[in-house]
Amino acid sequence: MSGQDDDLYKALRAMCEGSTEAFDLIYAKFAPLVMQIAARLLADRMEAEDICHDVFLEVLRRGVSYDPSRGSMTAWIAVITRSRCLDRMRVRSRWQHTDEAEEERITSPELTEELVIHRLQQQDLHGALEALPSEQMQAIVSSYFSEHTQRQMSESWNVPLGTVKSWVRYGISNLRKQMEKRGWAREPDNGPKEVRR
Repeated sequence: MSGQDDDLYKALRAMCEGSTEAFDLIYAKFAPLVMQIAARLLADRMEAEDICHDVFLEVLRRGVSYDPSRGSMTAWIAVITRSRCLDRMRVRSRWQHTDEAEEERITSPELTEELVIHRLQQQDLHGALEALPSEQMQAIVSSYFSEHTQRQMSESWNVPLGTVKSWVRYGISNLRKQMEKRGWAREPDNGPKEVRR
């Protein structure tokens, strides 16, 4: 390990122990790289900024498990960034695919109202997800859009399984509240629950 890499590794450890100065150093060093990768993959500056925020939260959370013998910190952070971007692109692709599929279903005027309601719900769901804490949003996206098991998420993110379960549980609860704020409420009867506006 070079002298610079050793200094960065020490800064990473200090950051994980709560040093704001170390966080500033790591951020200043790697934020331009993260933004460059995210902007190139997502072609959206605002989304790239969101990814940058998520990446450094993950670096802070996973920094204690970073092993310099397995690769440089630059490569490690670049892999995290790419992974977060691919997750975001998968979600984006699923929404786009849903919209295209719905357009193909329009064969009569009666379907227009159903389509409009569905799209409004999709837009509000997107906004509700973005309003969640990063960990909860990532857990829900991985569970319901990427179809990862909670154990897979636990192993991939190097966090306890109980923590992942909590993120999913609280994420769903907060997502429901966010949707209710946007005017979507559950039916009050005891039958199957559907979200209605």
